[in-house]
Amino acid sequence: MTAQALAPVEKKVAQRRIALTGNHAVALAVKMCRPEVIAAYPITPQTPVVEKLAEYVNNGELDAEYIPVESEHSAMSAVIGASAAGARTFTETSSQGLGHMYENLPIAVGMRLPIVMGMAVRTYSAPINVWGDYSDVMSMRELGWIIYIAQSAQEAFDTVIQAYRVAEDSRVHLPAVVAYDGFWTSHVLQPL
Repeated sequence: MTAQALAPVEKKVAQRRIALTGNHAVALAVKMCRPEVIAAYPITPQTPVVEKLAEYVNNGELDAEYIPVESEHSAMSAVIGASAAGARTFTETSSQGLGHMYENLPIAVGMRLPIVMGMAVRTYSAPINVWGDYSDVMSMRELGWIIYIAQSAQEAFDTVIQAYRVAEDSRVHLPAVVAYDGFWTSHVLQPL
């Protein structure tokens, strides 16, 4: 009698896809990463992220301290303090909001804090403009933040999760920003 190799058994795994906007995909990824402190100030086009995270916290789906700050400068200050105390943190901004945070951005790098920030990119106002472009996130190039740019809701979702893993790695310990197109990715329903 000779032994015969058995054919591998392939088990079909049911895949469920959902449709989410890029903003809601980011919020869901953040929820899955379970930050302990979220501080953010709403600004178009990222407002739905902030709203959804506040909803998760309010409904008990996310056990986090949500700090509804009075400005983006305060949002970055709050997550710097929380991260320095050892908490996993998240904030979200866009355009002029990043400008208000700017003073604190190099502090997060210098302290090597693994803060994760989402950014639905939008042009800086001149005098008022809400169109999507990368002038906001590109202003961070030389600051030392890890910059990820996602091109879809799925990439934004995946990259937020990856950003926490990389930023918190003991060989890295740097803040990370996950940028994605304002309006095109942030507001359009896409498969996830």
